[in-house]
Amino acid sequence: MYHAAGCHLCERALGQVRALRDELGFELEEVPIDGDALLEERYREWLPVVELDGERLFVYYVQEDALRRRLAGAQSGG
Repeated sequence: MYHAAGCHLCERALGQVRALRDELGFELEEVPIDGDALLEERYREWLPVVELDGERLFVYYVQEDALRRRLAGAQSGG
């Protein structure tokens, strides 16, 4: 998940994704974009950005039910 300091949507999304991680036990990589020119260029206007295996799943808001389904599919190999 790509995020930045001071981003209220990021804070909200991080809370959601962290809670799902605690519940479902998946690996979560939190990537702050602050100060990284390439990441700023790539992600700033879309924050927060949630990706799964390099595929962009969500921007701005996390849909918890949809994320649950995608994680279940990824864990079952489908």
